[in-house]
Amino acid sequence: MTTSLPHLLKVSDLDSERLLSLLESAIALKADPAAADGCGRGRSVAILFEKPSLRTRFSLEAALAATGAHPVGAYDQEVGIGTREDVTDVGRVLGRYVAAIAMRTFDHARLEQLAGAAGVPVINALSDTHHPLQALADLMTIAEHSCGGDVASLRGLPVAWVGDGNNVANSLIEACALAGCLLRVACPAGFEPEPGLEQWASERGAVVTLGHDPAAAVEGAAAVYTDVWASMGREHEAGARARVFEPYRVTPELMGRADPDAIFLHCLPAHRGQEVSASVIDGPASRVIDQAENRMHTALALFVRLFREE
Repeated sequence: MTTSLPHLLKVSDLDSERLLSLLESAIALKADPAAADGCGRGRSVAILFEKPSLRTRFSLEAALAATGAHPVGAYDQEVGIGTREDVTDVGRVLGRYVAAIAMRTFDHARLEQLAGAAGVPVINALSDTHHPLQALADLMTIAEHSCGGDVASLRGLPVAWVGDGNNVANSLIEACALAGCLLRVACPAGFEPEPGLEQWASERGAVVTLGHDPAAAVEGAAAVYTDVWASMGREHEAGARARVFEPYRVTPELMGRADPDAIFLHCLPAHRGQEVSASVIDGPASRVIDQAENRMHTALALFVRLFREE
């Protein structure tokens, strides 16, 4: 398959033009989902999930249904990728069956190996270091609620990330850099995002600031974003992390430092009373359910682009 989007393993596999175009398409498809009808008819997409999922699995499968394509899923250790089956062999075989592969896994290197062998587009449905599908929905939600749906107005918009420098934070950094948002990240020392991302953003003329002060990060922000303190695979660290991350809880007081019209974001699942106060995530500033819904619309835009550019 030849497409302008051969793989989406990281947000940085896109450029600014393609990112903004996908966001515009997602907003248009949300208003008129029938515009996608039939573009995937007769195609199948492999869904390989080695980690639990609610939003990612259902948003991908719902988006594929909207195009007329058929998702073929394997979950948990059903295939045994890297144990029962060699990763390269899985890619080569599935590439003969399907139009694309979406994989959710722990090891990002496994995704890269799969993409190198498959011969069809591979989409990262979450790995230990990146979550590009989440970042697309994040920016779409910010554009809707802070920019009136105008994705070009993301440029210069202040956004704050508070908490763990995890895979979601890594992808948000790349997405905000490409869209031109002014991203401020606050995390405890030793829990920073992937090394080199701040420099990568700077080289592209973007402003991404990494620090350790939640109040400074949130000051005047149009959107305040957090995630769990212990991501999947790190649950055994939850107790120790809770002590370190206590000052990074998003409370009403912290939200009060943001812009008066600021929105609150969380990729879910959330632990109320830990990384965020219940009154924030369930309050009027919260857009977490819109954000979750937009996972489907951005996935739909991605598949429509993929199928129509074959």
